[in-house]
Amino acid sequence: MGGIFWRTLAVVAVLAAAGPARADSGDGHPTLPKVEASEDGMYHQPWFHEGFLDLGEDLKEAAAAGKDLVVLWEQRGCPYCKKTHDVNLRIPRIVNYLKQNFVVVQLDLWGAREATDFDGEAMEERKLAIKWGIRYTPTVQFFKAASAGMAKSGKDLEVHRLFGYFFPFHFLTTFQYIREAAYETEPNFQRYLITKGEAYQAKGGEVDLMAEHLP
Repeated sequence: MGGIFWRTLAVVAVLAAAGPARADSGDGHPTLPKVEASEDGMYHQPWFHEGFLDLGEDLKEAAAAGKDLVVLWEQRGCPYCKKTHDVNLRIPRIVNYLKQNFVVVQLDLWGAREATDFDGEAMEERKLAIKWGIRYTPTVQFFKAASAGMAKSGKDLEVHRLFGYFFPFHFLTTFQYIREAAYETEPNFQRYLITKGEAYQAKGGEVDLMAEHLP
C-alpha cells in the first residue's frame, strides 16, 4: 500500500468512530470470550482494576508494579463502548499488552460512586467527568507512573486522551505510544502511527486499518 493509503490515516481514524459497528470478522483470528453487560449496563473486563476509586492511590499502585494508569470512561447504552469490548478487548495481543503495562480503572460517565481525584478532591463520578471535561464515551485517559504522588487534577496530569472507537491497529498503537513515552520525541501521534505502519510494511506486512484484528 502506498502514500495515498497513509495520507487517509487521520480520516479513517475519525470514520472509525462514526461508522456502523460490524460483526466479528470470522476470519480465523483467535478471540477471547465476549463479556456481557452487567446489571449496570456496563461491560466489565475481569482484569480491570477493582479498587476504591482513589485515583492517586491507583497511580501509586500502578507505578509500584512498573505500570502506567489508564482511566476508561464508559456509559450504559454506548454502542462504541460495546464495540471496544466486543472487538478490541477480545484480541489476545491487545489484552496481554494492556495487562502487562497498564492498570485500567473503569469509570461511569453518569455514575454516582465516589471517586477521588489525584489532587485529593472526592466527588461522584459524574461530577469528576465534568471537572475533567469528559463528554464522550468511550474516553481513555493516560497517566504516567512518573506522575505518582503529584497533587494535580487528572485533567492537568493526563499525558494523552483518546475518545471514540478506534480500530485495533490504532488502538494498540496508542497504548504503545504512551507506554514508550514516544510523545517526548515525537509529539505528533499521526507521524508515530505512520512510522509504525511503514515499518511493518517494510517487512512485507499488510496493514488493513479497517480490520477488526491485528496483522
